[in-house]
Amino acid sequence: MKSTWILVADSTRARIFTADTPSSPLEEIEDFSHPIGRLHDRDITSGLPGKIKSSGAGGHTFEQPTDPKKHEADVFAHHVAQHLEEAHNANRFEQLLIVAGPSFLGLLRNQLPEQIKKLVRFELDKELTMLSAADIRQHLPEYLSNL
Repeated sequence: MKSTWILVADSTRARIFTADTPSSPLEEIEDFSHPIGRLHDRDITSGLPGKIKSSGAGGHTFEQPTDPKKHEADVFAHHVAQHLEEAHNANRFEQLLIVAGPSFLGLLRNQLPEQIKKLVRFELDKELTMLSAADIRQHLPEYLSNL
C-alpha cells in the first residue's frame, strides 16, 4: 500500500491520520489548530481603527475589505497546504485523502500546489474534525488502497 495520509480539517483545526493497511483503523500522527479562527469578528478586528475623523460634519466607519473569519480560514488553509507540500517533499506520503467541510474544502483546493492536487485520491465534504479516529474511519471507503 502506498503511504497514505488522511487530512481531516476545518477552518480552525487540522488532523492528519495514516493507516497501516488498506482496511485498518486510522492512527493520528499530527494535530494542529488555528485558534484565531475561533474568535468573533469583533475580536479579530479589535486592533483596527473604528472611525475615521474628517474635517466635514461627520466621520465614516472603517470597513473591512473581506470578512475576518473567511480571511482567517484562508490563512489556515494556506498553512495546511504548505505543511502538506513540505511533508510530501520529505517523502512522508504518496497519496492524500481529504475530509473537510464544504467551505474549507474549497479554500484548501485553492491553496494546494498542483503537485499535491495530483496526489488527492478522495475528497469528502463533511465536518468531522471533532469525531474520534474510529468514527472518521467509518466515513471513508472500506479499502483505502483501491482509490
